[in-house]
Amino acid sequence: MKTITTTDDLAAFCKEAAKRAYVTVDTEFLRERTYYSKLCLVQLAYQDDAGSDAVLVDPLAGDLSLAPLYDLFRDHGVVKVFHAARQDLEIFYVDEGVIPEPLFDTQVAAMVCGFGEQVGYETLVRKIAKSDLDKSSRFTDWSRRPLTDAQAKYAVADVTHLRDIYEFLSAQLAKSGRAKWVQEELGVLQDPATYEAHPDDAWKRVKTRNNSGRFLGIVRELARFREAYAQERNVPRSRVYKDDALVELASTKPQSEQDLGRSRLLLRDARKGDIAQGILAAVKAGLALSNDELPKADTSRTKLQVNPAIADMLRVLLKSKSEGEGVAPKLIATSADLDALAAGQRDMIALRGWRKEVFGNDALLLCEGKIGLKVDGQKVVPVML
Repeated sequence: MKTITTTDDLAAFCKEAAKRAYVTVDTEFLRERTYYSKLCLVQLAYQDDAGSDAVLVDPLAGDLSLAPLYDLFRDHGVVKVFHAARQDLEIFYVDEGVIPEPLFDTQVAAMVCGFGEQVGYETLVRKIAKSDLDKSSRFTDWSRRPLTDAQAKYAVADVTHLRDIYEFLSAQLAKSGRAKWVQEELGVLQDPATYEAHPDDAWKRVKTRNNSGRFLGIVRELARFREAYAQERNVPRSRVYKDDALVELASTKPQSEQDLGRSRLLLRDARKGDIAQGILAAVKAGLALSNDELPKADTSRTKLQVNPAIADMLRVLLKSKSEGEGVAPKLIATSADLDALAAGQRDMIALRGWRKEVFGNDALLLCEGKIGLKVDGQKVVPVML
């Protein structure tokens, strides 16, 4: 296998790849000590009968630029194939603001083709490519150079087997007519908002049991400061302070560094200096919010009046239909979706793309033939489609 360390060599490879129908892509990165992922290796392979045209691209080598790769990502004539692409795509989006298109994710496609939910790459290699992976290098330090032979072999296998998996799954999708299902699911991966972490929204990821507006206001200010601080210095959020410490701070409302010293959960470095001052300013800002400025918790789910009998019937229907159609249940509806349906909600993601056909006084809601509900007066009855 070849390791590319110059921009010219990368451009030459990408020029050849642009002549093919698809290119398989994977990355190796580190994120334990940083906010943003540190890209350490890019693996590429293009459609080739000989099965030998795969390379390792070393982004840590000298002045190598990934510009030729990004140009290939923008080439609509070449499908870019990943497995479980979200983290890989985040790296490229943060670095260059590019999202490969057209995109194919074999994990998503495998769910549509009946391989279960969030199926692992190793499973697909074993079931489709009829091979085994040596995972001994999976958690090694990919930033160290030179790479070992075992690391290089492991890395290149991530894109060579991916060709067989892609060709098998695309053929299955063509046969079943479900390629559109995959594209619908890829919408989130292709949305730039998926990879943009705004400090103003960081509080929504913090789990709390207290829905008091004032408490949530302080949580919002503390989460906003932590996110901005972590992004600016490229350190993990947990290195600033963890969620449990954030919730503790929102409860105790410290007013001084002396108060911070009494915290049970706050890291020592966060009790002084810039972090300490940021915490105190955030608490002060949260306490100063007017009632109109206080955030409100999303309690829509907790207020649902779920009909348990219908919810159970929907789960049985979902299991039956998903098994019969060979598709992962989560692609049709989540457990929360079913509860919402059983509570009478209709404006929800699970109903997107459904069409309503009226037969007399009854209405049948269909979702691409996946699941059905018969609305009879005020009753909602699941039906087999």
